[in-house]
Amino acid sequence: MSQMTLLTGPERRRRWSEEDQCRILSAALAPGSTVAAVARQYDVATSLIYKWRRTMRARETGFAEVVVVPDEPVAASVPVAPPAVIELEIAGKMRLRIPLTTPPTLAAAMVKALGV
Repeated sequence: MSQMTLLTGPERRRRWSEEDQCRILSAALAPGSTVAAVARQYDVATSLIYKWRRTMRARETGFAEVVVVPDEPVAASVPVAPPAVIELEIAGKMRLRIPLTTPPTLAAAMVKALGV
């Protein structure tokens, strides 16, 4: 003989406490278990278990608090290297420094303009 629960009064829904929800969810998410089997065991609709799972995940993946602090000068223990450049010394009279980010055609035009 099966068991029947009769709900009377204006409230026709069961209220699940958060502890009960967590217990049912942990049983449903246990390795080797299925949501349908756990739903039958606890007499809960499978859709309700999925809803609780979405709600729990939404709480867990909420935004984290971010704290922004002003930059503080940090003393460098290692000397900073100068920017990489190509340095040309022409006949001991002049020196030309070309940054490595300079396009080759522009670098060639600068050397040509010096008449080298």
